[in-house]
Parts: sequence; C-alpha cells; structure tokens
Amino acid sequence: MDKIYNKEDITAVILAGGRGSRMGGTDKGLQNFKGTPMALHALMRVGSQVGYCMVNANRNLSAYESFGAEVWPDGNDEFAGPLSGFVVGLEHCETPYLLTVPCDTPYFPIDLASRMVQGLEAVDADIAMAIKAGHTQPVFCLIKHHMLESLLAFMKSGGRKIDAWTGGQNTVLVHFDEARDDPRAFANANTAQELMALEEPA
Repeated sequence: MDKIYNKEDITAVILAGGRGSRMGGTDKGLQNFKGTPMALHALMRVGSQVGYCMVNANRNLSAYESFGAEVWPDGNDEFAGPLSGFVVGLEHCETPYLLTVPCDTPYFPIDLASRMVQGLEAVDADIAMAIKAGHTQPVFCLIKHHMLESLLAFMKSGGRKIDAWTGGQNTVLVHFDEARDDPRAFANANTAQELMALEEPA
C-alpha cells in the first residue's frame, strides 16, 4: 500500500514552453487531445495529486492563463529546453517539492506524485526520476526545492540535458512497471500523427 503523502508539500509545473518543432511549430500544449488542450488535460490529471499547479509557457500566455493556473515564461527567449522549465518551477515553487510534468504525455500515471514521493523518501534522495521498461523519463521528475542552486550552476556552465544534471546528483529512479500501469503511461506526442495515435483506444 502506498505511503500517505501530503499533497500540500508538492507543486507541479506543466512544461509547455517548447517550440513544437516536430509538430510544425505549433504551440503543442494548446493542441487538442480528445477535445481538450493537452496542457489543460495535464493540469487536470495532476491537479488532484498535488497542492499547487503552474504552467511554464513561452507564447500564447493568455490562453494558458485561461486554464486557471499561474503561468510563467522562461527567463529568456532562447527556448533552452525542459531544464528552463525546471528552473522556472523551482523559482516560483513555495513547497518542499516540485513535480515536473510535460504537456504532451496524456496518460501519465494518476498516482505519479505519491509513488515519486515514496521512491524519493525511501532512500532520502534529492531527485526522483520515472523509469518504465528500462527507459528513463527525464521530464518526469520530483525535485527537492533546495536543488535550484545546483541547477542554476549547471545551466550557467552551459548544461542543457536533464540527465546530465540529474546524473551528478543524489537521484533515484522510480519504476512504473507494475501490472496496473498503463503501457502508454509515458507515450508522448511529438508530431500530429503521434497525437492522433494516442487518441485511439489502446
């Protein structure tokens, strides 16, 4: 049985700040998944798991604000990747933990937060990263708030890859390979075709 955790200790950030290059440059978070913008779908899916939510987006900010969560753009206009969203999340996070969730992975687990907390606290790690079928999911991380300083130093040195940063930290991998886990839990939509495929029944 999963350990009880305090949702109020966790802030989630929906990562919707990318260029959407493989989707024709469209704003991926605003593309519909079963009639709902993907970023809003992610917000609703994670909202019951955490105490607070925010969105990291770099364009169409008013559209994202209409979802009812705070919206924060990157600190620059370089579209520096998901780690910029991690920084934004940690800078505006007022809870002990930050949970990072991409906008384009509609079937992520509905018990993601609880299992990430359980995995992190079991070994007193600073970062928990999801893994399924041997494949790490770097954009699904639970991060202790005090890791902001380490992340800023990494990015200042030119670092951009999530696993290059987490690999040098006290990181634990949390497995999502139980029978109850959706095979498509971490399937994401990088293209319009992949998005259409995810809308089809498994």
